[in-house]
Amino acid sequence: MFDLPKYGNGVCLARLARLFDALAIDRARLQRNSIVITGSNGKGSTAAFCASIGRAAGLRTGLFTSPHLYRFNERFQIDGMPIDDTQLAAMIARIEAAIRNVSAQLPDESFGAFEAQFALACLYFQEKECEFAIFEAGIGGRYDPVRLVGTDITCVTSVDLEHVALLGNSLELISADKSDACTAGGTIIYGENCRKLRPHLTEYNRNRKVTSLFVRDDIVIEGERIGAGVQHFDLRFDDHEFPALEIPLAGAFQLNNAAIAATLFWLWARRASPSQTIPLETAIRTGLIDTRWPGRLELIRNDPLTVIDVGHTPDGITQALQALTRAYGAGNWILVTGVSHDKKASEIVELLAPSFDAIICTSAHHKGSDPQAIAESARKANPKAAIEVAATIERAVALSTTQAAATNRKIFVAGGLFLAIEYAAIVNGKRAQDLRFF
Repeated sequence: MFDLPKYGNGVCLARLARLFDALAIDRARLQRNSIVITGSNGKGSTAAFCASIGRAAGLRTGLFTSPHLYRFNERFQIDGMPIDDTQLAAMIARIEAAIRNVSAQLPDESFGAFEAQFALACLYFQEKECEFAIFEAGIGGRYDPVRLVGTDITCVTSVDLEHVALLGNSLELISADKSDACTAGGTIIYGENCRKLRPHLTEYNRNRKVTSLFVRDDIVIEGERIGAGVQHFDLRFDDHEFPALEIPLAGAFQLNNAAIAATLFWLWARRASPSQTIPLETAIRTGLIDTRWPGRLELIRNDPLTVIDVGHTPDGITQALQALTRAYGAGNWILVTGVSHDKKASEIVELLAPSFDAIICTSAHHKGSDPQAIAESARKANPKAAIEVAATIERAVALSTTQAAATNRKIFVAGGLFLAIEYAAIVNGKRAQDLRFF
């Protein structure tokens, strides 16, 4: 939607500050009303939990996330509704004009598309008078545009080896980069898989007087149990107890995300002191159960039962596999898989393939790898599996649907976001080629 490269030239923070000035974005208001979500996996659902809690509290709530699944408008939501086409076009025109003016003064730098989108979200939420706003980081936190929010309440949902050329080639470096989205004197909530990094992160944050809270240590989850389409858990932090909370999203990792979101909102509400009194426990309880977030272990069809997952990092794939069997049962699955050509296809396929005895390898229209190469990796990882190649995602949908119906099997679509969403689009009668992901 912007005629800009994905990444800008040069560190974005100073030029973005000038763009904010040109757009008259009130940075004090932005800081006061906002929280930031960083992490490798789980950012989107954590942000969705936060937004749902904000709405349940009666606050006009803005949500900025990426990438979108079906339409670009999804990235900019207020009270659960994506920006409409007319407003989006008007906002884009204003951002583009401001970027041209600022860029004329910065001949050695250039803006990137994500920077423009972030500025659009800030302007949109300000002009619509959002009382609470959630911003999902793009990559990292140290130099990501979300650092300009200046919030003192952030999280790192999880950490995995990703974007190593930009963030560093170790979990310690990556987690430190993501932590820098939080301003001095603030609080960072770290997800469960960050606990092994606690000594490193505690020392890293000490000089900035940043408080580090860890899920399962400082934020306690107990009594986990699965009901009919719902997960139940008890939450405790400081002297606050929330028994029998419920979430509709599948997967044990969603308990981590829900606990982070509930704690983030609690901390923000205590600090923000908005004009009205917020019923915190009711808002958290209602907001969690009302959360909807497509793409993560999403049931898209009942006959044959078909589940998609957009995870595309090793940790995300591992979590999805564990959650799949817990939510929908083990065995009797057909795996439909494909990986984007800019990802480590063999690593992802090696994680997926051993859990399935029937595998269909295919390629998404957007950035899909050669399905024959995917099949080769699958055969190495699981020589006993029945492996077929579908040259197109359309063929993969038809083949998997026919096989599942004939053999009374379930279908799991995994390996990457583009693959999963294109598959879902076709199932819902849409053309995968019409999707525009960035």
